[in-house]
Amino acid sequence: MGSLQHLQDIIREKYHLEPSAFDPHRSMREQGLDSLAVAEFLFEVEDRLGLTLPDEHKELETLAGLADLIDRMRAEQTA
Repeated sequence: MGSLQHLQDIIREKYHLEPSAFDPHRSMREQGLDSLAVAEFLFEVEDRLGLTLPDEHKELETLAGLADLIDRMRAEQTA
């Protein structure tokens, strides 16, 4: 399962949003998640995937960008 799928699963479980209704290329805030919800989501991602995400990173705005960042971080860990 890819990182995007993991993130979509977390969105479905935590916020009861179907992935088909949540565009991975649009800002999570533009789609109804406030700043607190996004912060909680990022903490959940870190806990579930065993990663520490950077605090300030533009990729953290969208699910697709976040998935790409996670994939790069995992690739660096295995290199």
